Amino acid sequence: MEGAAVEQALEAHIQAGCGRFKGVRFSTGADEDSEVRKHIRRPVPRQLLGHPQLREAFAKLSPLGLSFDCWLYFTQLSDVAELARAFPDTSIIVDHVGGVLGLGQYANHREETFAVWKSGIQSIAKQQNISIKLGGLTMKTVGFGFHERPIPSTSSELAQRWRPYIETCIEAFGTDRCMFESNFPVDREGCSYPVLWNAFKLVTKAFSASEKAALYSGTASRIYRI
Repeated sequence: MEGAAVEQALEAHIQAGCGRFKGVRFSTGADEDSEVRKHIRRPVPRQLLGHPQLREAFAKLSPLGLSFDCWLYFTQLSDVAELARAFPDTSIIVDHVGGVLGLGQYANHREETFAVWKSGIQSIAKQQNISIKLGGLTMKTVGFGFHERPIPSTSSELAQRWRPYIETCIEAFGTDRCMFESNFPVDREGCSYPVLWNAFKLVTKAFSASEKAALYSGTASRIYRI
């Protein structure tokens, strides 16, 4: 769509939403690994966030007071940083802790992948208009294999596996730019709704009341203007 058409569509959504339409979510996840590609419903160019037509449309968000949720893989985090630098007045929310991968070429290389992912997270955190959602770690693409277990994982088990990712994000972004997410119904593949949130509570057990308030509600309320 041309920029003018995008602007008209956004304005129509704002009017129809009666104050509830806060932004758009766009999936740009792309990877050349064949195992990862099996889980991509709509193939897109790997560097779509840099495409001139996308940027023309993206430029319409901030003037309308809208944010941008970005779902992609950790190998593309540099694209998010570039986008944030180009549009410093637009609020960008990176979904699912930045798209960790654990399938195909990334399987059995979790430590190496973690190091690359962590570097990417620290890099995008330097852009103050980026915040991040903490969750999405039960997805098959992450490679933990929760969906294959004959007995569902406990909250303690999930907390142990997820803690390095969650704590890395909080350390990089601070609690004022991090927010927990459920990602249901997809998360149902690996755990129940109560187990998910109890795992988050275990990870943040030692956090202060103000830090918890930000992670569980405050950041989301501010970023999405709820």
